Amino acid sequence: MSAHQATEILDRQLLLQLGERLRRLRKSQGLGTVDMAAKVGVTRNTLRAVEAGDPATSIGTYLRVMSVLGVSGELALLAGDVLQPPPADSAAARSRREAPAVRVEVSASNAKHRLQDLQSIAMHQEAVRLAKADPALIQKAQATVERWLSSGDARSATLWREWQDILSEGAWRKVLGATRRAQQLRQTSPLVTILPEEMRQRILRQVNQLKNGVILDSGVGTPPAESSETP
Repeated sequence: MSAHQATEILDRQLLLQLGERLRRLRKSQGLGTVDMAAKVGVTRNTLRAVEAGDPATSIGTYLRVMSVLGVSGELALLAGDVLQPPPADSAAARSRREAPAVRVEVSASNAKHRLQDLQSIAMHQEAVRLAKADPALIQKAQATVERWLSSGDARSATLWREWQDILSEGAWRKVLGATRRAQQLRQTSPLVTILPEEMRQRILRQVNQLKNGVILDSGVGTPPAESSETP
């Protein structure tokens, strides 16, 4: 599957992987969150957001974290001219050998759990986008919470009451992060009830595709054209 077929899910997965890699690098260098945040010049909460792959965190903050950890050169490669295609008349351009490709796959012992959470995050991102554009959808979600509180499972009541505050205040970051509390909120969420079925099915298809890996190549997600030459 090429990248353009799962852009939203792929983007989120790549940020999650980047955040996790930065967290591991910090730990391998013996840096605690307090020391690291001080070196970067951010709060611990902002550092946690970076290590959680928060898409709302600025690229400048990610870059400062990478710089402190000594891996900012990787962004320099992307920003520079190194990754340009070869000149049209060069041997590299005439070569029929396939260009190297990177396959992004979910590969962890808890892969199923991670995919489910990735799916939940993607659905909530779409739901938040819709809610910001149409306040009537927020009212619909609030009515759902009130109905659940009046007749639902008392064990979830604390989370539902927190949802009432989130909906009234627009505190969306509370539910879009990778913290344990954010996961609990997403598991008891009224927000996904406002998603159109077509949008829900699209996200489910993209998550399914991601299980088999996404090919990233120099065509920015477009599979290379087949050669018309006879072998």
